[in-house]
Amino acid sequence: MPMPEIAGETIAEIYREGVGILRGAGVESPSFDAVCLLEKAFGLTRQGLLLYGEQLAKAAQAAEFRRMVQERAGARPLQYILGEWPFWDLTLRVGEGVLIPREDTETLVRTAADMLCGFSGPQVLDLCAGSGAVGLALARELPGAQVCCVERYEEAAVFLQENLRRYPQFAVRYVQGDVLDPMFAAQFSSMDAIVSNPPYIPAGELPVLQEEVRREPASALDGGADGLQFYRALAAYWIPRLRPGGVAAVEIGEGQAHAVADLFAQAGLEQIRFANDLGGICRVVAGIRTG
Repeated sequence: MPMPEIAGETIAEIYREGVGILRGAGVESPSFDAVCLLEKAFGLTRQGLLLYGEQLAKAAQAAEFRRMVQERAGARPLQYILGEWPFWDLTLRVGEGVLIPREDTETLVRTAADMLCGFSGPQVLDLCAGSGAVGLALARELPGAQVCCVERYEEAAVFLQENLRRYPQFAVRYVQGDVLDPMFAAQFSSMDAIVSNPPYIPAGELPVLQEEVRREPASALDGGADGLQFYRALAAYWIPRLRPGGVAAVEIGEGQAHAVADLFAQAGLEQIRFANDLGGICRVVAGIRTG
């Protein structure tokens, strides 16, 4: 068997080269991103880099690392390059066509899980489910939960269904449907909880988002002219699908808390509450249907 070709440089040298390229391209966290790409190409964590960084790199691995560095320098999201990303205690498949799970969204999971902790086997709808991050995380936190992930777009549903296959121990299923369609919503009734991380960026702001954010699907970002299109639909079509005592919890954009709370109160939610993300920004609005 032929020996693998050696690049002539150490792994540490190639890593430092990658950091320099990413820094020069304006990547916000060049060292972190380079370590993530190094682990994918070489199978080495940051600790492994310290232990084995002075070893000569194999040419194929070095080429793969450099290819990924160039993609990242060109503003392709790190998560898409890696092909998966952690969320809660899960590792989810992601790629072009699906919204990248973000740490801020864990606030939604935490809020909904806290509000549902006294429920036995709750029936949960995850609307605009994307990768399935919220639905799967809630299924993990709520033993016996039955979760239905609703996603309209097939490009995102490819990743959603793969993630459901990764975690067959959870009772989570996928249904294709349009959250903005009242006829589709009418198929559901007596739900214990509705959760959603819907598109909430005002349409006029999409062109000025960071370039790498614009690589994510516009359908997962565009919340209409004022960013509230989906919250109006949730209030009109979906909150009535809750049983009395049922919970609704949604992620929101910065500055949208009171507008969303007003919509939900008008739709019959009470005990409205808010939750901040780790940056101190109000990220979740939630309430209980009492009538």
